[in-house]
Amino acid sequence: MVRILLAEDDESMRVYLARALERSGYEVVAVATGVEALPHINSDRFDLLLTDIVMPEMDGIELAQHTAQVAPDTRIMFITGFAAVTLKAGKAVPQAKVLSKPFHLRDLVLEVERMFGSQTVSGLS
Repeated sequence: MVRILLAEDDESMRVYLARALERSGYEVVAVATGVEALPHINSDRFDLLLTDIVMPEMDGIELAQHTAQVAPDTRIMFITGFAAVTLKAGKAVPQAKVLSKPFHLRDLVLEVERMFGSQTVSGLS
């Protein structure tokens, strides 16, 4: 089973995304900040870090760079509502996928399925 660490500071968005991904068959650990994500990255194995870029304390780019050092096999996908930071993210972590808000949950799930070659098409509409 694909394990996803979700770092999103907006509580309603975090709950919404986690629920959708879990319904699609993924195991999700959800945290509110990059700082909260660090112990999980340092002590556990995840297939994907799904992180908002703009967060307090530690932004998603810093979290992704730390993840790339500690767990280089972990894939990274950024989510952001700020077009300007998309370019910064692409330069800082070029192998990462960037999904701009607003997006449909189906788009997120399809992107995750593409990353892991999943043949399952989720029932999200």
